Order: sequence, then structure tokens, then C-alpha cells
Amino acid sequence: MSKKNKDINISRYERMEYARCGRSGLKLPRISFGGWHNFTEYDTTKELVCGAFDLGINHIDMANNYGPPAGRAEKMLGKVLKKDLNQHRDELLISSKAGYYMWPGPYGEWGSKKYLIASCEQSLQRMGIDYVDIFYSHRPDPDTPLDETMGALEQLVKQGKALYAGISSYDATQTHHASECLREGRVPLTIHQPLYHMMDRWIEDGLLDAADELGFGIIVFCPLAQGLLTNKYLNGIPKKSRAADPDGFLQESAVTEELIGKLKQLNDLAAQRNQSLAQLALSWTLRDKRVTSALIGASRLEQIKENVKVLDAPPLEEDILKKIDKILGY
Repeated sequence: MSKKNKDINISRYERMEYARCGRSGLKLPRISFGGWHNFTEYDTTKELVCGAFDLGINHIDMANNYGPPAGRAEKMLGKVLKKDLNQHRDELLISSKAGYYMWPGPYGEWGSKKYLIASCEQSLQRMGIDYVDIFYSHRPDPDTPLDETMGALEQLVKQGKALYAGISSYDATQTHHASECLREGRVPLTIHQPLYHMMDRWIEDGLLDAADELGFGIIVFCPLAQGLLTNKYLNGIPKKSRAADPDGFLQESAVTEELIGKLKQLNDLAAQRNQSLAQLALSWTLRDKRVTSALIGASRLEQIKENVKVLDAPPLEEDILKKIDKILGY
């Protein structure tokens, strides 16, 4: 990193807020950064990761299947860790996940012990590190016994290849079971990573209460609804956007005139608070203290800088919360 960047780094921890992850000793930045489809080239990955770190975002979230192709994102992060952030490894939280398709055959996805152990080993090799701070079961497996999946996480923690065990996209009932399985091995469930934003509130149906009861933290993904809760779609679907990609997760058919009208109303509310729509969405997601961190993605450093400004905003007013609910039909 340049001398200029090193000078900026002096105050990185003064600018960021950190929250305890449940009842563990782990603390996460209130805004974390993930590398889904944005870590495909070294120079871009370096700019984003080092820039985020300069802002106090010391948590970088990965998964084995991030790319494209799958595995490439971890390789690019590995280059940055080796060339640019090697001296900061103990300041960084690096997480990875396994659960989606990676290789052919019966052990290339889901939640078997064979797949999870092999996948973690491969992730460590790609990133060039000895351990990840958090390793997740990326999704529940309907066919593999949950105690086997959690047993794999337990083994990785006890071997020192992961420091904390996590799960992603498990419902409240599955989460209780997962926590019980891990407790039997004296490895706590530390963190859960679910989808959550103001237009999809499924975690309010039991999962937030489970976090209170069981003592794990929550880091939400897609707090900006894959870009819907930004200014990107206020005037329709841009050519270079996720909704314009026929193979993307966000389908063009989902961006209706009715939805765009709601987004414009939300944008007007944001303007009343001198916020962007994205900042309003992040303020809403982080309003519940059981949400430890919001996980964002970005293709440009400026997007990260703008999102981090949400931490300077006052808490959401009760009337704003009611207006949001009315706009979205809650």
C-alpha cells in the first residue's frame, strides 16, 4: 500500500462502529464487505478491499462459489492478502462458506461432511491463509442429517481451520436444531447470515428472537435488495444492471412500474433525512440491535464510501418507519 494510504489508516478504527456478535467475543464492523461477483481482477479487488479496510471495514466475506468462475474471488482476495495486507492479517476477519455447487459428483455441493471439509481446505489454499475467522454452512441440506453438517463445522473449529462457526439462510427451527448440535460438541453457533431488507422481512418471524435466545449474532446479506434499494432503478432498468442480465438473480419482470413507484416514494423519504435511498435502506436494516452487521457488495470504491456514511446518520424516526411500512404494505 502507498505511504498515503498508510497515513490514512491511522484513524480507520475511529471512523467505524463495531458491534459485538451475539454473546461472543467477536466484534464486527457495522458495515461489512463481500466479494460475490466483484473480485474477478486483482487491481479491482485490491482497490475495493484495501479501500474498505482504510474505512475500518475489517471484515471481508467470501464463499467457495464466488466468481465467476467459482473460486476466482477467493484467489483474487488471496493475492491481495499476500501482496498488500499480509501485515494486517490479525486485524482482518475473513469468512468463507460452502453449500452451493463447486464440482461434479455427489460430494460437490450441499452439506455433507466430506464436501464441507474439502471445500474449507480448498478455500484456505485459494486465499493462502491458515484459517478463516468464520466458516459457514451456506445453506441447509434437506438430505444430509443436520448433526453431520454441524459436526463438520465443529471439526473445522477444533482443528483451528476456522475460529467461529456460522450458518446461512437457515430458518428459525433449523437454527435452533443447528445450535443444539453444535453445543453438544462445545462449539457455539456464533453467527447467522440471512437475507434481510425492508422489502423482505422473513427473519422477523422467529429468527431474530432465536438470536436473542441462543446468543448468536446476525449479519444480513442483500440489505440493498440487489441494488433495488439504490437510485439505480428509479428511472427504469439501466442497460448495465443485474435486472438487465437475463441470467442474473434479479429478473427484469420483478422491476415493475408499481415497484418503481414505491422506490421513488422511499427515495423521497431518504431525501427528507439528507440520505440516499441506499443509506436509508441500511439505516433501516441496522435499526435492530440484534443485527450485528450489514453486508454490502460494490463494484466501485465510491459506493462503499457512500454506504459507510450511514453511520453518521441519526436513528430512524418513528414516523419515517411508519411511512416506510405504509409504502411497502406492512
